[in-house]
Amino acid sequence: MADRLRAMFCDHLSLMRGKYLPAHKLKSDGTRLARPTFSVHWDKDLILDAPHTKCREGIPDMELRWVAEEIRDGWEPDTRVVTGDLYDSEGQRIPLCPRGALKRAVADWAAKGLTPKVGIELEAYAFEIAEDGSVAPMRAQGGVVYGTGPFADPAGFTDAIWQRAEAAGFRLELITAEYDTPQFEFTLAYDEAVRAVDEMVLFRQMAREVALDHGILLTFLPKPIPEKGGSGLHFNISFADRTGANALMTGPKGGPGHMNDLARGVVAGWLHHHKGLAGLLAPTVGSYLRLQPASMSGYWCNWGGDHRGVTVRVSEEGGPKTRLEHRMADASCNPYTALAALLQAGRLGVEAGHALPAPEAGDGFDRTDAGHGVAGSLSEAMDDLAADTALAQALGPELVEHHLFMKRIEVDKTAGLEGAALRDYYIWYV
Repeated sequence: MADRLRAMFCDHLSLMRGKYLPAHKLKSDGTRLARPTFSVHWDKDLILDAPHTKCREGIPDMELRWVAEEIRDGWEPDTRVVTGDLYDSEGQRIPLCPRGALKRAVADWAAKGLTPKVGIELEAYAFEIAEDGSVAPMRAQGGVVYGTGPFADPAGFTDAIWQRAEAAGFRLELITAEYDTPQFEFTLAYDEAVRAVDEMVLFRQMAREVALDHGILLTFLPKPIPEKGGSGLHFNISFADRTGANALMTGPKGGPGHMNDLARGVVAGWLHHHKGLAGLLAPTVGSYLRLQPASMSGYWCNWGGDHRGVTVRVSEEGGPKTRLEHRMADASCNPYTALAALLQAGRLGVEAGHALPAPEAGDGFDRTDAGHGVAGSLSEAMDDLAADTALAQALGPELVEHHLFMKRIEVDKTAGLEGAALRDYYIWYV
């Protein structure tokens, strides 16, 4: 029997906040926190006028509620963990609750008889922490793409993450070194949407804490080293029908030549809302250092098959593994909000019958068929998101209003920051 419960939620900054609670809370229960947690900025500044936070209405409570069945083993001694939804004093889920936004998106698909499922790929860089608290990229001179073992990870922190993940019941598909040393990829098992994101946010927190035990600051920032590649968060999405079968499946083969109307509609919706999605999937200033042409990052409004130069990749694997991969996001986003936005944009595409352009035929480096990319900055991305009223209405207008307000302040606060100064503004949190 665990001695305590660690109850957490993922906030607007994608930070895990919560409390340690006594063992008698190891049941369906809740705990109260200040609702204007959603008014807090990266620098701990309290933004009094942040919309829908009630900061100027007495800083009231909200309640984090969880169900017993979702309490799981943790990674700290004698501690179990759980995440849940946020409610107001009247028992209504607050409109700023990212997990609630994802549940609404799942419900909208359920009304069509479909259950969204997702597999998540995360990329991160490892930094060594000096005695004075400064950080520098971990030294791994022998590191190579798809590297494993001590040349890729001389600190051994990824082995420790794997062991702790297994002990806590996380379902890891793989850990490997990425193209740019010291960068790593972590892939989690496919699951229904809410469970998959619950697993992702808890795994990300666990991985950062285990790495810290080894003197490593593991950062999921989109571009912490300007001269190296960016780190993404890829969502691999499919839909189960009422029988449990993959509703995207048309047969044993996948790829652009074997797409049904559902797949074509979802991809068309993603492309139609490409610029608006960026403001939610890539929501920090550094996101737009990563989102660049010829960067395999999801910059271009394009799609294709087995092509890493596109934003939407239609897997060549067919049968039960048929899926659509969206490659724009980075893990500075709130993943509940990001996946909710993708599900809503895909649904809008299906319902509106948007035309699907031809797949990308260019190489993604010097040649592309895409007509446009995403914004060039977080400020411009907020303008694009504000203009996409259909996406905002589907996702939750209050959530989007709050996001726009807080991110525009973030733009002002980071003006003039470059390189290490910009990285250090975020790195201890993301």
